[in-house]
Amino acid sequence: MTVRKYHPRYTDKAIKEMNKLDRYTKTIIANWIRRNLDGIDNPRRTGKPLKGGLDRYWRYRIGDYRIVAEIVDAELIIEIVKVGHRRDVYE
Repeated sequence: MTVRKYHPRYTDKAIKEMNKLDRYTKTIIANWIRRNLDGIDNPRRTGKPLKGGLDRYWRYRIGDYRIVAEIVDAELIIEIVKVGHRRDVYE
């Protein structure tokens, strides 16, 4: 039996948001993504689904920062759409 592995992919908006972060925070988030999302077999295990009109998205918590992503099962992709501080990321 072959284990399916998911890999993260950043949208242009997520890349811009990552570039706005300070170097330390950017490194923490990038390392977390590499350790916890790259090559994972079930991305739903570490995230939580969003509610309401955002129910197709999942969030991942890294301290006070959040990653909002859409899981694309057909392509085995975790598409990162937003990255930011928890007070700003859901706007």
